[in-house]
Amino acid sequence: MTKKNVLEEEANGELTVPLNTDEIGANGKARAKWDSKLQYFFMVISYAVGLGNVWRFPYLVQQHGGGAFLIPYLIMLFVEGMPLLYLEFAAGQHFRMGSMGTWNKVHPFLGGVGIASAVTSFMVGVYYNAIIMWCFYYIFHSFQSPLPWATCPTVLKEGTNISIPVEECDISGPTSYFWYRNALDISDSIEESDGIKWKMMLCLIFAWLIIYACIWKGIKSSGKVVYVTATFPYVVLLIFFGRGITLRGATDGLIHMLSPKMDRLADPQVWLDAATQIFYSFGLGFGGLIAFSSYNPRNNNCERDAIIVSLTNWFTAILASTVIFSVLGFKATTMYENCVERNMEKLIDMYPEWNATTLTMDVYKSHFENNESLMNSTLAHFRHCDFHEDLDKAAEGTGLAFIVFTQAINEFGPSAPFWSIIFFLMLLSLGIGSEFGTLEGVTTCIYDLDSHPWLRKKWLVSGVLCLVSCLIGMLFVLGSGSYWVALFDSYAGSFPLISVALTEAIAIGWVYGVNRFGDDLETMIGHQPHIYWKVVWKFIAPFLIAGLLTSTLISKFVKPITYKAYSKDIAGMVDRHYPWFAGLMAAFLVLVSVLCIPGVAILRKLGVLRYKDYAKGAQAQTGGHTTSTVAFMRTAAEDNDSGHNSDEINEDHLRGTSCAVIDEHVTFGLGADENLSNV
Repeated sequence: MTKKNVLEEEANGELTVPLNTDEIGANGKARAKWDSKLQYFFMVISYAVGLGNVWRFPYLVQQHGGGAFLIPYLIMLFVEGMPLLYLEFAAGQHFRMGSMGTWNKVHPFLGGVGIASAVTSFMVGVYYNAIIMWCFYYIFHSFQSPLPWATCPTVLKEGTNISIPVEECDISGPTSYFWYRNALDISDSIEESDGIKWKMMLCLIFAWLIIYACIWKGIKSSGKVVYVTATFPYVVLLIFFGRGITLRGATDGLIHMLSPKMDRLADPQVWLDAATQIFYSFGLGFGGLIAFSSYNPRNNNCERDAIIVSLTNWFTAILASTVIFSVLGFKATTMYENCVERNMEKLIDMYPEWNATTLTMDVYKSHFENNESLMNSTLAHFRHCDFHEDLDKAAEGTGLAFIVFTQAINEFGPSAPFWSIIFFLMLLSLGIGSEFGTLEGVTTCIYDLDSHPWLRKKWLVSGVLCLVSCLIGMLFVLGSGSYWVALFDSYAGSFPLISVALTEAIAIGWVYGVNRFGDDLETMIGHQPHIYWKVVWKFIAPFLIAGLLTSTLISKFVKPITYKAYSKDIAGMVDRHYPWFAGLMAAFLVLVSVLCIPGVAILRKLGVLRYKDYAKGAQAQTGGHTTSTVAFMRTAAEDNDSGHNSDEINEDHLRGTSCAVIDEHVTFGLGADENLSNV
């Protein structure tokens, strides 16, 4: 199909380019394409449904009052997640470019949005692979029986030949002990690096080699892998769901998940985390979704895709949380029973009238559990046993999946090593699929720049990107590495993503115009978007996101930022204040991407970045631009007159414009009363 045929079919409103045919992008060049709609759908599902559903979402539910977090999450799903997902799908499919090129097309002053997306994707991709590194570490340790986290290591009881569990492990449990003391070999704080852990370093290098092998040919290579990464996790999750709900204490865990602590809804951080989780799990603001949809044909039904992907993402998060909390209930039950058994043994030693037959669990609860004077005795060293407290602290932070699921794996008995391998392969599928999309948001922007011949070499661009990311990732293989991962997770993917999403909503709702965007959608999917979408794009989403950002910034200034550090003394997490250099890193992670948005606009307004080549290649000859865009194009024309470029932009073509951006090959964004035959 020639370019002329493509334009003629667009003019007739009947574009039917098959998915396996090259299409022309907005830059006038043949663009890569998906082999099939199924491949595209699996890639988006694999990208949007990732570790954020299995690891981050359950962690936030636990951290923010159980069911109370589900309320703002569901609200954000319908007023932010689904509408902005639809917006990004439609924008990428319409403009046929990556994030950087797309927002330049909307308005040249918005070029910083694409850069901010690419920088955010890069920062998130750097630390996201650390989680994949941990998955490889666990897989390599799964080829042994019994599993190394099945039991606690033992030491000889002082003065005897009796072996007893290490006290730290006995308190926290074998899966928690293995995670913190063996896998991470964690330091006491972020200020203590404790050197490089060479086993983790090898896993990190291996993880980046795997990622490079999967992305070095672009969507041609990664598109084949997603058939596995998008389906395999659901099979494993359903198996663990069946096992998890049959464990002792599973019901208590599920009740804890669904019982809301309504006072938590007054905390703006809960709402910010709900919004961030939507952006994080959907992949909004990264640029990856825009890149993926840019490889679709113009007549693809992006509205239907957005609804299906959103509901699939929500279902996966709830399914994973159900599994997590059923196992959390079991783990808390086990911790509580072990604590009570230790106290009962000490009571039997102290009071000869009691023995293992007469002192049952029920007798202990009725006679001793609430005896504060006895429990506070310093002579017997009784432990404080509280089931609900154990449930709240059963697992915290980035290690949630690695602690809780490994507890469930232990319950599979002799087949536990097999299920351990299967489970961590599932985590790899989720992680690698999301990593593809995150890095695609970076590489597509680089490819679209096309400013140097070597940028056309996908293998070289991908190689340099992976190498630089791996070198930065060495920060995560220190003894303090997990603290740095938590820092990156809190700041690299929260404020930047929400800032990008806010700018995107303003760009479409107020700069480009929802009515014009609706006309563009009508040419693609055959009908105008529902009024609900337009209202959310123009009013609800931008004002809601702006309010969240404002309240969160205020709350951050009220109290200092803290992080969870592992204490060997209590075998649990404690709050610590970030040191000054960690605070600077947090500020850098936020500002390095967010400042790109106003920075590019200011530089172009001042004429430092005139962007003349773009203005010349995207002349507005018929309708389409806002007043500000016309002014920018006029400025570009004046720059040309000053001698920098002899070509002129005819101001008559800019006057009275309403909707189109035309380059030498393709016309986009015609108003409702115009079509290609008028150009």
